[in-house]
Amino acid sequence: MKKALIWVGVALFLLSTGNILLATDKGKPEEAKAMVEKAVTYVKASGNEKAFAEFNDPKGKFVDRDLYIWVADISAQAKCLAHGANAKLIGKELIEFKDSDGKAFIGEIVNGAKSKGNGWVDYKWTNPVTKNIERKSVYFEKLNNLVIACGFYK
Repeated sequence: MKKALIWVGVALFLLSTGNILLATDKGKPEEAKAMVEKAVTYVKASGNEKAFAEFNDPKGKFVDRDLYIWVADISAQAKCLAHGANAKLIGKELIEFKDSDGKAFIGEIVNGAKSKGNGWVDYKWTNPVTKNIERKSVYFEKLNNLVIACGFYK
């Protein structure tokens, strides 16, 4: 009986430690914002073509755990120009995209970029790591006619 209790204790400890490790593997708000700032600097220094190729590389420097850069043209129905987690979105107009609750979050991002230049928008999206729909916050910045964004899962 004593051994069984010890094993239950060890198992609970390992499970709780695993959950802590999973939680710390997620990106943080300051990391998402820093990645966008780094991406904006990279576009300015390297040009769109080179930057978008780097953003699209799933093993590149703009993909980290559940953090990734995506770029849309705000003058063209939020046409996706780069996406670090889902290359199938490149070339698609994202303006009508809604989250699982029906929130038109891309439109909110585009409007925020046009009116304020940068900011945060909350929505729900499929996490590319867990494959589950999760709450997410995205930080975005406007650069010319582009919106450059990165979000973190909560």
